[in-house]
Amino acid sequence: MGLNSNFLLLVIACSVMLSCKETPKSIKSEAPVSVVENMISPADASSALPHLMSNKDVALLSWVETLNDTVATMRFSQLIDGEWQEAQHILSGTDWFVNWADYSMITENNGNLWSHVLKKSTEGTYSYDVKMNVKPKGAANWTADLDLHTDGTPTEHGFVSVVPYTNNFFVNWLDGRNTVENEAGERGAMTLRGAVISTTGELLEEYELDNSTCDCCQTTGAITDNGPVVIYRDRSDDEVRDISIVRQVEGEWTAPKVIHEDDWQIKGCPVNGPKVEALGNNLVVAWFTGASNKQKVQIAFSSDGGAEFSDPVLVAEGSIMGRVDVLWMDEDQAVVSWMEANNKIALFKAMVVHKDGTISNEQLITEMSDSRKSGFPQMEIVEETLYFAWTEQVGAVTQVQTAKMSVDAFSIN
Repeated sequence: MGLNSNFLLLVIACSVMLSCKETPKSIKSEAPVSVVENMISPADASSALPHLMSNKDVALLSWVETLNDTVATMRFSQLIDGEWQEAQHILSGTDWFVNWADYSMITENNGNLWSHVLKKSTEGTYSYDVKMNVKPKGAANWTADLDLHTDGTPTEHGFVSVVPYTNNFFVNWLDGRNTVENEAGERGAMTLRGAVISTTGELLEEYELDNSTCDCCQTTGAITDNGPVVIYRDRSDDEVRDISIVRQVEGEWTAPKVIHEDDWQIKGCPVNGPKVEALGNNLVVAWFTGASNKQKVQIAFSSDGGAEFSDPVLVAEGSIMGRVDVLWMDEDQAVVSWMEANNKIALFKAMVVHKDGTISNEQLITEMSDSRKSGFPQMEIVEETLYFAWTEQVGAVTQVQTAKMSVDAFSIN
């Protein structure tokens, strides 16, 4: 073999060796694939206050858009084949109470739609009413501006939660009718009320569920095999504001009962309500507490319709903002979401929690502004896929954004 041939073989050998050495570098440089897939949002700019719901094979997203801070419009979109459809109009108004924490909602029951907005009742800052809108199955248009409550007091009514119930809707809300100042200059407490509403908006039944509650934390409701339950932040005479439950059993409502004694004594409302979901008589509840000056999110389970709850499982602690959501994956595990602060940025996270206390890895859904305008992120499960909705703020502009991920993307620690 000649000199040129030997040189050629040496060049080839070196090339092979170099290519072998470079292969691991190219593998290491590959960025991890995100399990969260951003979706095309159906909401325009200047949108906020998302509410996400699912019922059987129907999933809906509602939100509110504002024009020049004067005209508010509620719209919604349906999820079909994993994509949000073109937005549909519900109604508009110039006299709404639009608030970052007290958001409008939509729900569905056998093709019948129900939604609500908050409408100012006087010029007072916190005097507003809950107004219902219904669209029975087959109807061409919404019937709007229906009264949920008829007390007529110029007080606060809001923090609604709503769920399908038999052929109707079960609605609960915070009601300030007793806070009107009397002749002695005294004011009563905020109350919790519930009602059964027909698909045409008729008030079928109404109840006072608790005569003294926290003033402005979100409520949450669910339907167990025994009947409706409502979870909310209660308020004792000593200003302890822990999470309580009331249950309807054999047609009668139970007395309020604290699901876990965090013993969070706080003089003002933290504006941070719980979330519940039912699966038969299994309940899962997630909530935020700041007891003992330690901010954390906890989750607890019940297998008897809420009569008793397990000891809570710690989900997250530290710089926690709360704003939780929770869903059943199956009878043994649930997925919980929350927000936490990180150097003026809010992190929207989720994880799976098993009844035995086993937890999955934390999954970052998105980063967002830590301002109030970020609101309360939403989460729903549809056919083994988790869907998320939140408000993104860029400068002074807000827009509802959505994303999705497989429920199988969580790995157990």
